Amino acid sequence: MGALRRAALALAALLGEPRGTRGAPGGRHGAPGGVSLAVLEVHVGTSLVFSVEGQQAVLPVWYTSISQNKPYVTWMLNKNAAHSQILAYLGGVVKESETDLKPRMGFLYPMPNRNISIFINATREQDSGQYMCSVNVVDDDIRLDKNVGIINLTVLVPPAAPTCQLHGNAIVGANVTLSCSSKKGKPSPMYQWQREPPTLQVFFPPAQDRTRGTLKLTNLSLEMSGVYVCRAENQAGSKNCSIVLEVHSTSTKAVIAGAVLGSLGALATIIFFAQKVVGYRRKKRDSQEEGANEIKEDAVAPKTPSWARRPASDTMSKTSTLSSIAGTRQTYGARAPSDTASILTTTGSYRGPPPRGGGRPPNLSPPAVNGTPRRRQDPAAAPVGSLPPSSLARAGAVPVMVPAQSRAGSLV
Repeated sequence: MGALRRAALALAALLGEPRGTRGAPGGRHGAPGGVSLAVLEVHVGTSLVFSVEGQQAVLPVWYTSISQNKPYVTWMLNKNAAHSQILAYLGGVVKESETDLKPRMGFLYPMPNRNISIFINATREQDSGQYMCSVNVVDDDIRLDKNVGIINLTVLVPPAAPTCQLHGNAIVGANVTLSCSSKKGKPSPMYQWQREPPTLQVFFPPAQDRTRGTLKLTNLSLEMSGVYVCRAENQAGSKNCSIVLEVHSTSTKAVIAGAVLGSLGALATIIFFAQKVVGYRRKKRDSQEEGANEIKEDAVAPKTPSWARRPASDTMSKTSTLSSIAGTRQTYGARAPSDTASILTTTGSYRGPPPRGGGRPPNLSPPAVNGTPRRRQDPAAAPVGSLPPSSLARAGAVPVMVPAQSRAGSLV
């Protein structure tokens, strides 16, 4: 044992004290000749490792020791206050635990090796957490907290394509707000608005809120129309979205609403007048039909002459009646009835009353109309409206004498 110890001390003297290691108090183990033995110590390249989602992450760790024995290496993941072993090298064999990291991780260098770094391929957001590596070597001195290395892994997630929106009515003199938001990103993305060429313009607070992704545009003018682009960015990357701002002199919604209302009003007016015309025509038609079918209450039905219902043997009465009618009708310029009677001859001709004193009746000319003398009627012609003798004869009339009325009112 003494020879072995002396050989170890000689080897340590040749190699010198490893960098980043410390010995016992005073830097010595009390070995003769002032030579100190190295103590096992684990080193980390960085305590913070960042990786972008989908890329590879490397956790750099190595250890120092004077022992040539194989180490016992264990990797654990501390997440949500829970510790779980993910990878180990024990007894010269690599053992992978059954986790979602198993197909994507392993030692960076073949074991055994003093560089015990590991890699993780196709990193995911849920891979973020605290990774701890511990090393033990046979026949080597171990001090607490020196054989453990801790690395925090953060998997960054690029922003998802943001969504741009316009809030407000883009008319001259109004105020609008442009908003931009991304549903995914780690850390939370920041937003930057700008107006695209030909009128390039970059906005700053208070007009824009980079955390919330809003841009306020006040007192709009027609010149403010254009394409506005929002960029969402974090350490993992950036994505853009754009919106076209069109400033109008009047409200487009008001114009559309007015056009719709005007069209509806015109349609309602046309329908109203059409109904009026149809109703008027229908009413007129109904009134005409009612007038044609209506029997007036005050109308007197035509009376049938009593003689028409009598038998045909009563010829004398009808002839007397016709004679009376013929005798009472006068022609134009006829004189008043005289004392003599009117006589119907057997042939049905009419002879007027005899002249007084045996003289001939005066030859009276008809009055002139508009200076043109009217033609005198033939005394022998039947007066207008009287029945001709031939008609009376066909009707079976018999010549009778009708008494004439005298001037005194007595019958002669």
